[in-house]
Amino acid sequence: MSEREQVTGEERAGEEGAGERLWECDATALAAAVREGRVTAAEVMESHLARIAEVNPRVNAVTQPLAAPAREEAAALDARRAAGEALGPLAGVPFTVKETTGIEGVPTTFGAVRFKDHVAREDAPGVARLRAAGAVPVGHTNMPTLILAGVHTRSELYGDTLNPWDARVTPGGTSGGDAAAVASGMAPLGLGNDSGGSVRLPAVFCGATGLKPTTGRIPADHRIGPDDPPFASQTLVVDGPLARTVGDLRAAFEALAGPGADPRDPRAVPVPTRLAPLAWPPRVGVLADPGGMGVHPDVRAAVDAAAGALSDAGYAVEEVADVPRLEETLDAYGRLVMTEFSGTWPVVRTLLGEEGHRYIELGMARTRPVELAEYLRLVGLRLNIQRDWARFQEEYPLLLAPVFTEPPMEPGLESRDEEGHRRVTTALRLCAATSFVGVPAVALPGGVFGGLPQGVQVIGRNFREDLCLDAAAEIERRVGRVWGGASSVVLGG
Repeated sequence: MSEREQVTGEERAGEEGAGERLWECDATALAAAVREGRVTAAEVMESHLARIAEVNPRVNAVTQPLAAPAREEAAALDARRAAGEALGPLAGVPFTVKETTGIEGVPTTFGAVRFKDHVAREDAPGVARLRAAGAVPVGHTNMPTLILAGVHTRSELYGDTLNPWDARVTPGGTSGGDAAAVASGMAPLGLGNDSGGSVRLPAVFCGATGLKPTTGRIPADHRIGPDDPPFASQTLVVDGPLARTVGDLRAAFEALAGPGADPRDPRAVPVPTRLAPLAWPPRVGVLADPGGMGVHPDVRAAVDAAAGALSDAGYAVEEVADVPRLEETLDAYGRLVMTEFSGTWPVVRTLLGEEGHRYIELGMARTRPVELAEYLRLVGLRLNIQRDWARFQEEYPLLLAPVFTEPPMEPGLESRDEEGHRRVTTALRLCAATSFVGVPAVALPGGVFGGLPQGVQVIGRNFREDLCLDAAAEIERRVGRVWGGASSVVLGG
């Protein structure tokens, strides 16, 4: 199925007799059609529920379909429109939600048997904000057990999620269920989270787009019980959307980061989603091989294609030697995270199911926990590295680089052995560094090479998601959208 055959945008939304194909349309086009009465929210929902029924048995991305409540919410939206009420910017748009994130009245399982009956008492902040914009949750999505079982989306409760492009490679993780659902047409939007690539990696492995926002940009609540997690888990993990297009990604971001505070997350700052433009042309640093550790030719080709697109769009594009203090950043990231894991590991290990412990234990073997004095030094070091990044970004407000420096890999490589773990974490190095620093990044395909999408990310200054999205839109416009190529599993191609 080609991109043209999918007829995204408003070309299909609202066409007579096209209701069963509404799952192909962009989120923004669907919402406009619902607001204007060209289609009903119920028609949009039925198209997506049918798509879930058709492809989810093969892809295994949606873990808890919410057909009945989704139909009720769609009907309520239609009733509101019939009564003359104005509907929100995402009216009637279906979205999926990672198993980490609460939907009121639905178990938030984290993919673990231990939490299969852990029913959410209220919507998580991101779910509530998307609902307030008119979007409708259609199901929870799969993830590695407790987010800790690896980079491949495989959970104790729900098993493996397949990559819609090719079942022989992973869809990525940990928001792999959302990426696979979005890429295969089960929903236009997904809500995941990212602490080192967990939105960005599955987005580009599945040929979609994803946003890791600035730390403190989008309100979130990542507690499992009443207590909050320790420092690294508080500061590294951010909620972020996935979509098939940059335009839809922007619409989801604006809903998630909208005006007003949420008392459940006092860290979140209600900064406007669009700030003053930069002097033209903005400078873009290009870094195909962060740290000089190696990059696959296909990935470099994707970065080159994206760089050419930005140059054609008028950006001032130039190669940079590296980002500030990458090796030191990765060391600090690993030691903070592994130190925090070590304290609860004897208990957490028992919750991960068969072989679910291997990924973290391979990490602990490479990066040993530290004592209190060193932990405190590392906390201070984070601010020092952030300061150097801020200076770097004064010169280069945008950075173009890979999400993953290898092509999509086999499922479970990161947990297979020490070499597999090293390969995967090395390939993810810039995702880890940007999560540590807290800056925003938009991930998107840079083209299809070797039959699989290869992704890039546009990294920006704090709270300048708007600049990242603007640049990503120019790349998408020139390189092209690739999600229609997801055929091996879903379409039998």
